[in-house]
Amino acid sequence: MNLSIKQKKHLKELAHVLKPVVLMGANGLTEAVLAEIEIALDHHELIKVKVISKNRNTKNLIVAAIIRETKGNKVQNIGKILVLYRQSTERKIEVSRR
Repeated sequence: MNLSIKQKKHLKELAHVLKPVVLMGANGLTEAVLAEIEIALDHHELIKVKVISKNRNTKNLIVAAIIRETKGNKVQNIGKILVLYRQSTERKIEVSRR
């Protein structure tokens, strides 16, 4: 599912008050971190992930890997925070079709 600009704007507004639910440690992107992201996406649909990396290119590669592995949609990436959305079967968040 590709998100429109209007849908991303709505999700950014909803994510503004959220705290990061997954924090990456010194070990980087591990299977355990991916599993936590999967669980959080299944439960919340919209989450923030704190990606810690001193190198911008490494951080971008980690973000791309998270999106690829979780099949989530990147809503926003500001600094160390990635906002990720993936619709669950229960649809907790209503996102317009436009």
